[in-house]
Amino acid sequence: MSVQIRSLTRHAPKASRKLLNDVSLTIEDGAFVALVGPSGAGKTTLLRTIAGLDGPYEGSVLVDGQVLAGRPMRERRIGFVFQNYALFRHMTVARNISFGLDVLPRGARPDRGTIAARVAELLELIQLPTLGGAYPDQLSGGQRQRVALARALATKPGLLLLDEPFGALDPIVRRQIRRWLRGLHDQLGLTTVLVTHDHEEALEVADRLVVMQDGRIVQDAAAETLDAAPATPFVMEFLGEALAFAGRVTHGRFLPDDPNVLSFPVGAGDGPATALLRPHEVRLVAAGGTAHATPLAGGQGGLRRLAVALGAREVEILVLPERLGAAGTEGLGLDIGRARLFRDGVPLAGALVAPAGHALPRVTGVG
Repeated sequence: MSVQIRSLTRHAPKASRKLLNDVSLTIEDGAFVALVGPSGAGKTTLLRTIAGLDGPYEGSVLVDGQVLAGRPMRERRIGFVFQNYALFRHMTVARNISFGLDVLPRGARPDRGTIAARVAELLELIQLPTLGGAYPDQLSGGQRQRVALARALATKPGLLLLDEPFGALDPIVRRQIRRWLRGLHDQLGLTTVLVTHDHEEALEVADRLVVMQDGRIVQDAAAETLDAAPATPFVMEFLGEALAFAGRVTHGRFLPDDPNVLSFPVGAGDGPATALLRPHEVRLVAAGGTAHATPLAGGQGGLRRLAVALGAREVEILVLPERLGAAGTEGLGLDIGRARLFRDGVPLAGALVAPAGHALPRVTGVG
């Protein structure tokens, strides 16, 4: 099922504040899209509006080209998994899963044998075939999450909406469940929309990330595009640890304000600018300045974490161990030629420069 959202605006009840502000979004049939952003960005409000759980609103929401407003929930073919699972504690796992089928109007409700077969099929699908008679309180968090997903899938929806479904799980179980969920999405041919504030989680399972801030969509792109060409400094900083260096573009070069940071060529016009880059994209240059580096505990992906003192400021970077050895720890300069440049929050065209030797393996989970 596809989703088309056009100029969607929703106000907070009894307030002039906009929860969603002129949001437009297209989700293709079979896509797995993650809505990401900080708390209060509008992610859950957008998800609930797609599901028809919230309103009223201005604009339009179409699923497979049809307007949802006014249509009963049972006709929408949408499965929704809440953050707290919302399982009925007094019902068995089997009854929880069959609930959506049990409450269908008599004319649309399958017979008991068909419902029982569907429950058994879903128990196999979520890898809990023997737990139909158990109660939610007897299950682990990961098992309850799977039951919530099975209940959402019982009516064979074409669109699956997930609101922070992994938040209550420990890290190991979270990784297992989200990989399983991605496989389930591909197996069933679903269209899936996931709300999460965890960008790593979104990167692992989604085809596209829709970054939201203050009720608006800031950028909608694949992870590689978001990292290489973020639309705003907020996108850059939300998706991982980032270092910022102020300076100016003059005659085709970015000149940092800090004398320990090396200039580099850009294709942008003259004026003030800010360079942002990841800690693993910084290179240490011997005899390039007066900075000095101190090794720190921890690292990422085989890289060494260093604290680099730049006079009144200290930054933490990640470097290959052999590069640290070649540069030493005193009289250093910082080469930031992999930076993305922004002016007044807008990316500067032609500012991303990749000099030879700057390529480093992509590191996630640093921030």
